[in-house]
Amino acid sequence: MKQNPQTPNSNAALAPFACRYSPQIPELLMKLGCSIAVSTYQAGKIVFISPKDENHLVQLPRHFEKPMGIAEDVEKDKLAIATKDEVVVFANSAGLATHYPKAPKKYDALYLPRVTYHTGPLDIHDLRFGAQGELYAVNTLFSCIVKINDAYNFTPYWNPPFIDRLVSEDRCHLNGLAMQNGKPKYASTFNQGNTFQSWRETITTTGTIFDIDSNEVVVTGLPMPHSPRLYNGSLYVLLSATGELAKIDTEKGSYEVITHIGGFVRGMSLYRDYLFVGLSKLRKNSSTFAKLDFADKANESGIVIIHLPTGSIAGKITYLNSVDEIYDIHVLPNKMRPNILNTMTDHHKEGLMIPEATYWAKPKPAN
Repeated sequence: MKQNPQTPNSNAALAPFACRYSPQIPELLMKLGCSIAVSTYQAGKIVFISPKDENHLVQLPRHFEKPMGIAEDVEKDKLAIATKDEVVVFANSAGLATHYPKAPKKYDALYLPRVTYHTGPLDIHDLRFGAQGELYAVNTLFSCIVKINDAYNFTPYWNPPFIDRLVSEDRCHLNGLAMQNGKPKYASTFNQGNTFQSWRETITTTGTIFDIDSNEVVVTGLPMPHSPRLYNGSLYVLLSATGELAKIDTEKGSYEVITHIGGFVRGMSLYRDYLFVGLSKLRKNSSTFAKLDFADKANESGIVIIHLPTGSIAGKITYLNSVDEIYDIHVLPNKMRPNILNTMTDHHKEGLMIPEATYWAKPKPAN
């Protein structure tokens, strides 16, 4: 892996979000015609990573309060982001991107906020759009999968059968959601406990995957499962405690390790034949994670790219500073240089979208 040419040498101060990456990654993203969206709740950022040319990457970090799950509605060209106590839905406008006042003709996509749902601090993990554009979220605090809408803070959709009531106790660390035909199909938990944060006691040996339709366990004994995903009809999951990508056999109740990645893996997204997987550093001050026997190996944060048909690692991005913990990874197809505006400043209010046109507010004349 070569040092990012834009990163200062070891004798100089590192720029924020400095990283190094395998030299083939910019060319790969160029050929795939995509960018990568990363959520890092620790840094409070959504980061877009794009190919500047065939040799260089460029990043756009945008501030959000504790960003977690990222969802995309490809048909409607929308993104949704779960934050500390809100879910924000964004719509893309290529027209506004082209005429972005701060950098005209620089971006090919610009996501502007359209709707904000005030959920309260539910510790939402995975977030997904349904077949009809509805939003499903993993409400980790209340140990259930929920619908997000404007009627309530959340509407319960499913909870594991061992959870006897919905209380804010994070009983089993329900964290991951896999969709099938636009509906929730599989969910991952750290255990099958029914008491306050019971999962912390045996965190590396009691993980499960549930079939939501049958309300039954598919496989158990997993080492901290995260990010279950259905790709090409097969169910994959990341095993965070062992740093592995695994394929689940839902009939036999077993799993096969596809690739040993190493480190703490969480967050993944498939585009064409390439799987993009997040790496995080474990918190040394965590009363739960610092005691784990693999904690010393989880010392890098970044993205590993896997060629799924062969299981081989095609490249790696490693952060040198700013980013320690990644929650979600999402590939943005057909977006070579996307931008996104948050709701924390008034800048997003200057761009207007209507069905037939887009408008940017004209600068006010100087006094």
